[in-house]
Amino acid sequence: MPRPHAALPLTPPQITHRQLAMFRAIMLQGNVSRAAEATASSQPTLSRELARLEQLLGFDLFDRVRGRLRPTVRALALMQEVERSFIGLEQISARAQELRTLSTGRLRLACLPALAHALVPQALVHLARALPQASVSVVPLESPWLEQAMGEQRFDLGIGESLGDATPAPPGVEVRSLLQANEVAVLPVGHRLCRKAVLAPQDFQGERFVSLAEGDPYRQAIDALFAQAQVQRATLLETASAVAVCAMVQQGLGVAIVNPLTAHAMAHPQMVVRPLTEAIAFNVSLLVPQVAATHPLQAQLVEAITLAAREILQKA
Repeated sequence: MPRPHAALPLTPPQITHRQLAMFRAIMLQGNVSRAAEATASSQPTLSRELARLEQLLGFDLFDRVRGRLRPTVRALALMQEVERSFIGLEQISARAQELRTLSTGRLRLACLPALAHALVPQALVHLARALPQASVSVVPLESPWLEQAMGEQRFDLGIGESLGDATPAPPGVEVRSLLQANEVAVLPVGHRLCRKAVLAPQDFQGERFVSLAEGDPYRQAIDALFAQAQVQRATLLETASAVAVCAMVQQGLGVAIVNPLTAHAMAHPQMVVRPLTEAIAFNVSLLVPQVAATHPLQAQLVEAITLAAREILQKA
C-alpha cells in the first residue's frame, strides 16, 4: 500500500543533485546494496535520501515487494528526464577531460558524405603523422544541413562543395577555396568507351547510365549537358551516393559521371576513369567558423586537408 505523503507544495520541490544521483544509481543497479557500492555510500544513507526525495515529490518511486524495490510508472518516467540531465553532464565532463589532455580537446569536422569517403581519410593520415594524439570527430552531413550547422558554429571546421563559386557563405562562416576540378566519366573495364582518351557528350548516346538522385545539383548539371547535346541515355539506375554510382559501374551496370575525388577513392581494376571534353565544375571549399573560439589544432587540420587535396589532384 502506498505510504501517505504530506500535502503537495504549490512551488516545485527543491530536489538536490545528490538525491537524483542516488535515485539514478538505484534504478541502474536494481537494488540499494549495489547502488550504495556504486555511489561509495551506505545503504542507510541511500534509503534516507530516497525517502526524502519521495517526500519532496509527494509520491512513491518504488513499490516494496518482499524486501525488494520495484520502480513505479512515475519512477520510470522520472528516470527518462534524469538520464537526459546526466548524459548532458557526462558529455560536459568528457569535454573537460579532452581539454585537459593535450590542452586541445576533440576536433569536430563536418563534411559532405562523399568527402568523408574521398578526402577526409587521406587528410587524417597526414594529421596523425604530425599529431599522433590528436582526436577528431568526423560528422558527415548533407547540404543544406552542413551549411546550417556551420552557421550555428557547431563544428571547428567544415568541408563543402558547389557547382560554382557563387554559392553564398553561411552566416558567420568564411569560405576558403580548397580544390577546383571537373567531373569525370567512370566506365566498366572493357567497355567500348575505354578506347577513347577523352569523352564527349555524344559518346554516351544510347548508353546505360547510372545517375545521381533527382534533385542533386550535379545530376541537374549532367542532365542539362546531355539535353543541350541532344544525347539520349538509358537512365535506368539512380542513387543518392557517388560511391554507390561507382560500385554499380564496377559491376558493369552502366557508365556514369561523378566527382573526381570519389572516382579516385573508388579506384578499382573493374573501373576506368576518363576526362570529359565539356567541363562540369567541381569545387571544394573549407568552411571556417568566425564566431566560435578557434580550436588550437584547426590550422594543422586545414594544412592536412589541403595537402590531401593537392595529392589527389596530382593523381587525378
